[in-house]
Amino acid sequence: MQAFLRRFGHFLQTGRPVALVLAMGLLLPLLATAQAPAPGPATDAPVRFGILPLGGAFESRSDWDPLLAELSRAIQRPVSVLSVNSYEALEQAIQRGEVDMAFLSGKMALDTVSQKRMKVVAQVVRHDGLPGYRGLLLARKAPPFNTLKDLIEQPERWRLARGERQSVSGFIVPQLQFFLPNHIVMETRFLSEFVGTHQATALAVANNEADVATNNSADFERFKARFPAEAQRLQVLWESELIPHAQIVVAREYPAELRQRVQAFLVAYGRGKGPRGDAERLVLKSLHDLAGFVAADNSSLLPAARLAYQLAMQNAKSAQWVNDAARQARLQRLENGYAEQLAVLKDVSP
Repeated sequence: MQAFLRRFGHFLQTGRPVALVLAMGLLLPLLATAQAPAPGPATDAPVRFGILPLGGAFESRSDWDPLLAELSRAIQRPVSVLSVNSYEALEQAIQRGEVDMAFLSGKMALDTVSQKRMKVVAQVVRHDGLPGYRGLLLARKAPPFNTLKDLIEQPERWRLARGERQSVSGFIVPQLQFFLPNHIVMETRFLSEFVGTHQATALAVANNEADVATNNSADFERFKARFPAEAQRLQVLWESELIPHAQIVVAREYPAELRQRVQAFLVAYGRGKGPRGDAERLVLKSLHDLAGFVAADNSSLLPAARLAYQLAMQNAKSAQWVNDAARQARLQRLENGYAEQLAVLKDVSP
């Protein structure tokens, strides 16, 4: 472009009319291209909403449809739904730019916000009023695989059903707070391993296809309501510390005004009086027994960042290294990455 402009200046100095006309014919389209702003999301394009696969993909989609229909009217934009069968599929869709808004658990929300793809606008709340839920280990009540002592002493005899690696209660928290402190690496110590949703892992244990399952208190309550006979066969072997609730995130490229409208809609949803408020509360109940949403920003992910950092540090410290210098280099990279992540999460600008 700069070389072309220099030649154009030379044409002006020599006063050649034909050259000037030709140069102008070539220059104007180039200038128009150079000055055109980068395209943002079209104002009438559907907002693509991604949903965590907490039950089945169809079940998750049908549960969210009524709320998203009202959201569409509130923001005066069509809203389409992406419901997938795995955390990995949703993560890949986000990385491909196929998701504009999403309901995500701590680790997935943390990753997409840290990569500066999304911003947090709201966090879910439940009827118990607690700021989070607890990770669980489920086992059958009937012997032989039914005590925590046996699990700790002989994990290689047990069949494990767990969540994906991105799942906070299905993988990160039980690994960090229970298995690693008891010198058990989830991926290698068990007789066999099944990976699925919280509903699928609970069913696997209830139906004697696995012996212990990672789960969480919120989804286990939902499981009891939907599968009462199977739930009767199960017991809770272990509970984690409190885990912060999931977030709603919206793409950073969207105008702050649109993110604020989404936030205002979510915060007000289910809080009204009369038949409409009652109908909204029924929708929230079907969404894993939610009480509603509260306004939130990126800083709500600080607890999730701390959990992920602690797990990474513990894994690094217990791993085998060629020498201490390599180990220390890895620990320093984790420290630096965590510091950068905190800087992003503490930026709560609109």
